[in-house]
Amino acid sequence: MAKAPKRPTRDEFQLEELGERLIEAKQEESELMLTVWGWEQKVQGRIVLMDTRTRLVHMERLGEITKVPFMDIMNVENAS
Repeated sequence: MAKAPKRPTRDEFQLEELGERLIEAKQEESELMLTVWGWEQKVQGRIVLMDTRTRLVHMERLGEITKVPFMDIMNVENAS
């Protein structure tokens, strides 16, 4: 039985940097493009909520909300 590939691990520094970029983007309401581990397509949109309890980042685009697990976000880039 084949095991699913494990999510690449990142150190504290990388995760902290990622978190800071997300917080900044939320404050500036900027459009982002997220690369999410295990997802075929990148997620584009604005952060409307960062839920610390569920550790989900709520991305909104064209009125639709996509909930992305923080730990699965591999890369954050500006969408413009």
